Amino acid sequence: MTTQTIDLPEMILTKIKDLPLEQQQEILDFTEFIAHKYTKNSGENNKSNGKRVAGLFKGKGWISDDFNEPLPPEILGDII
Repeated sequence: MTTQTIDLPEMILTKIKDLPLEQQQEILDFTEFIAHKYTKNSGENNKSNGKRVAGLFKGKGWISDDFNEPLPPEILGDII
């Protein structure tokens, strides 16, 4: 590591401490976002790596037998 690299965290902290509290919160939010983004993309916490799993919800839903039938007039009302 170079001297510049060793001083970098201290330089960052000094700059952050000089900012208003609202901007410090923005920096915290951003660093948490970055940490989550790279943890998520590393595959360590994402078992399926973002790919779909076919049949995962098989049998959990249904469609009525008359799904494709025209709607009755009392539902359509003034639309027709």
